[in-house]
Amino acid sequence: MIRLKISMKFLMGENPIIQTSRLILRQWKDEDLEPFAKLNADPKVMEFFPAVWTLEESKASMQTARTHIEMHGFGKWAVSLLETGEFIGRIGLEEIDFEAPFSPNVELGYRIAYNHWGKGYASEGAKAALEYCFRQIGLKEIFAFTPVLNQRSQFVMRRIGMHHDSKGDFDHPKIKEGHHLRRHVLYRIGYQDWQNDNDIGKVR
Repeated sequence: MIRLKISMKFLMGENPIIQTSRLILRQWKDEDLEPFAKLNADPKVMEFFPAVWTLEESKASMQTARTHIEMHGFGKWAVSLLETGEFIGRIGLEEIDFEAPFSPNVELGYRIAYNHWGKGYASEGAKAALEYCFRQIGLKEIFAFTPVLNQRSQFVMRRIGMHHDSKGDFDHPKIKEGHHLRRHVLYRIGYQDWQNDNDIGKVR
């Protein structure tokens, strides 16, 4: 496993902000909608989703994420570059919204604009989100899943220390039978395994 060394801090308040060496994970702003919708309408970014999203779907997803953060203290945060403030995607965790053997629980997700791929932003932000939700929220286990065909996403999961639970692989109930993206792999990580893989005292 590739070990990520991430310098990060949590800026606490009504809506916490996570800051890494290159990224800010934060609550959503109204002005995020335009770049978020553009990202979700990009066929390259949405290759492993059944379809690209409409503007209304992006708007609804953004509001759901905003509400989840307000209610639970964590969620799928908007992601900006620390240096420039540019919005580049979303990363974080939210409650699983369908019935499965591993629900109710929370899932980790990440989606980065195509022109920012290949820079390690998804891994950096996901690693920070795990740390926040284990240390500050007190979650005991976190899940992630993606279509079998999505090798890039699985690489990120492995890179941040998650483990493939092959017995938990499943057919996603929100994707119709026979669709080539229906079969999903399941990854997971518990607090103890995460703690064993990470040095204590990284939070500044």
